[in-house]
Amino acid sequence: MPSAISSQPKFSAVLTLPVIVASLGYFVDVYDLLLFNIVRVPSLKDLGLTEEGISKIGASIYNWQQAGLLIGGFMWGILGDKLGRRSVLFGSILTYSLANIACGFTNNIEVYSFLRFIAGLGLAGELGAGITLIAEILPKELRGYGASVVASVGLAGAIAAFFAVKLTDWRTAYFIGGSMGLVLLVLRINVLESIMFNKSLERRGTKPVPWWTIFTSWSRFVRYMRCMGIGLPTYMVIGIYSTFGNEFAKALGISAEIQAGTCVLYTYIGIVTGDFFSGILSQWLRSRRKAILLMMTMTFAGVIWLLYGGIHSATTLYICYAWLGFSIGYIAMFLTTTAEQFGTNLRATVTTSVANNVRATVLLTLPLFQMLKTSLGVLQSGAVVGILCFSLALLSLSRMEETFGKDLDYEEV
Repeated sequence: MPSAISSQPKFSAVLTLPVIVASLGYFVDVYDLLLFNIVRVPSLKDLGLTEEGISKIGASIYNWQQAGLLIGGFMWGILGDKLGRRSVLFGSILTYSLANIACGFTNNIEVYSFLRFIAGLGLAGELGAGITLIAEILPKELRGYGASVVASVGLAGAIAAFFAVKLTDWRTAYFIGGSMGLVLLVLRINVLESIMFNKSLERRGTKPVPWWTIFTSWSRFVRYMRCMGIGLPTYMVIGIYSTFGNEFAKALGISAEIQAGTCVLYTYIGIVTGDFFSGILSQWLRSRRKAILLMMTMTFAGVIWLLYGGIHSATTLYICYAWLGFSIGYIAMFLTTTAEQFGTNLRATVTTSVANNVRATVLLTLPLFQMLKTSLGVLQSGAVVGILCFSLALLSLSRMEETFGKDLDYEEV
């Protein structure tokens, strides 16, 4: 009698290549996405800006990059549902690789802003297209494992970016990122298009479902907002608690000098391991919702520890950030769940745009944090924003369909 293990689907060479390519693509994506945050001060200082100018112009350039992400999320998603997932993987990586190489040559602030917008535009397509392709190519029993591999390899790009800047100068760091993307572009030549997508094209005929019906159909809109909702705690931790780790350390009375960049680094080290763990956890529990709920609970415990756990040393603080990173390591999992919530004819649009919209929620939560900070202080402001994000996330998760093992070969009508 065959064992249960032998009856499970296994990775073949045809299935393994897309997972490897998507993983490496996400690695380069995260590297390039975070690179400006890391080199913002040295690059703008090198371009002749004062400390005040670095703060003001740096924020402006970052907003240009975020604008590119928001626009690109829908642009690449729509193209992915019209032309195929493979075409987006080629187009997006070529766009942001060339933009990042050009950033290494720039000597002009206006050109720098424009190039970060183009880079953001290109970066927007990488993760969503990769997760969509993996979800459609892998057997339904293996999708969680695929997400684990993609996320854990991909998020290591953040760690690589920190060390690239530490060991080289900012221009070289941009050249490294762009060159890695062009090398990966060659590796993608042998990646096949999703058979599920090709079958979907045949079924659709001349009656495609317009992408904007995501917002005009109440059922689709609610599903879309739930997918965004469950991701809120992830970028709240990255964009507020970690990015402003030095301010939280000061509010906690820690005497040692705490660098915000080091807090972010420890957070991403945790994310790499957490994202790998969450995919395996969902396979073990045979549930996306239970796995995400457990990770959210761990995140909530980490936030309580950070704000009210009596942390008094730098070592304990960094351990706390590693814990927070591990617990929000369900980024690829919530995007896999997003892909599983929608039919093949809208799947790329939804997954790619949700990936970037959740990143952009920091543009809402951060101003709220800054506004409350003047009256409530750092810790209480962090608590208020946390309560809001966790409440929306848990509400979204409680109403979400369980999609583990769901057959994705269907259309939205």
